[in-house]
Amino acid sequence: MRTRITKKAAGILTLLLLSLALAACGVNDDATVPASQFQDLQAQYNRLEAEYDQVLAQFNRINSDFKSGEFLEPLVEKQPVLYHVGDKTLQVIQERGRLTCGVNANVPGFGLLSPGRGGFNGFDIDFCRAVGAATLGERGATKVDFLPQTGRSRFVALQSGEVDVLIRNTTLTLTRDTELGLDFTTTIFYDGQGMLVNNSSGIRRLDEMETRSICVTEGTTSADNAQVFFDNKNIEVRILPYTDSELMREDYQSGVCDGFTADKSALIGQQLLLEDPAAHRILPEDISREPLGPVVRHGDDNWRDVVEWTVQCTLNAEYLGVNKDNVEDLRASEDIQIKRLLGTEPGLGKKLGLADDFCYQVIRQVGNYADIYDSNVGIATDLNLPRSLNALFRDGGVLYPMPFK
Repeated sequence: MRTRITKKAAGILTLLLLSLALAACGVNDDATVPASQFQDLQAQYNRLEAEYDQVLAQFNRINSDFKSGEFLEPLVEKQPVLYHVGDKTLQVIQERGRLTCGVNANVPGFGLLSPGRGGFNGFDIDFCRAVGAATLGERGATKVDFLPQTGRSRFVALQSGEVDVLIRNTTLTLTRDTELGLDFTTTIFYDGQGMLVNNSSGIRRLDEMETRSICVTEGTTSADNAQVFFDNKNIEVRILPYTDSELMREDYQSGVCDGFTADKSALIGQQLLLEDPAAHRILPEDISREPLGPVVRHGDDNWRDVVEWTVQCTLNAEYLGVNKDNVEDLRASEDIQIKRLLGTEPGLGKKLGLADDFCYQVIRQVGNYADIYDSNVGIATDLNLPRSLNALFRDGGVLYPMPFK
């Protein structure tokens, strides 16, 4: 997009230069131009020529960056940010009486602002509510402020203290975990990056993307993943980064991009928003591995533990058969594991700075992991995602609840 604008600017300046040159020479052979007017025109000509040279240099620089792929480098990690330092996050939230959660607002099934359904809803949104229930107790799931974040703004929002926790389909990588002053907790969704294409394109495999253009969200791992994937296969593609997800979807639908790459779970949601979802398909291959989970600021171990064990609460509840429908009845259980989980056997919550019944509040107000998954992205929803890797280990997945004791 910036390349097209720059070329246009260069073209306009070229026309101006030609116009001034014609004016300097005169409209006809008999016309004469006073010396002062000629000097003014000459000065304007020199100024516009200098501006043209600057625009041309800018165009050449952008074109060079585009060919080298340097424009893909995420900018969020280089933005100056005022870091929020301290280990009192839980105390601040409890005194404030509200949790602030950084989320997505346009990914169906995971984080979507939908006024028709009462505001924010989705898999990630429910985990925000779970943290709210754990930290704020009764009705805590309703005491959450959701702050939508872009791929570029999300880390800055967490670093600066604008949000208390980030639960926004964010991939754990070594670089992010070590360089941003942030900590990742338990992975809540194992995903893979894919490619959405129009059926009419004839593309059936990733190796058929040669010379094609690909839409991708700027500031995410998806851009770099795609570039590395195709470079390793010696396949030349053109990556088009976007900061506006709606504009990206519109451009893909209008044919500006031949492919649309993101986490497969997100692609399914984006596909549902297209005018004719059935006219598009997600290619079967994975471009990368994408473990997604909550993120907190580095240096507050207690707050990290709270978020970690909120997730473990939902996993243990599914493992022990405790869900939103039966949790009230199971509070009378004599099973020691269930008693510890629901806090009728006291002691565990206090180790985190929470009430002993924090997990009971999470399950009663939001649900266990299966409740959250099935209601937002499961096979009974429009996304129709089987549990696959996101099933418990005993059911063929990789989710392994840590002992709640």
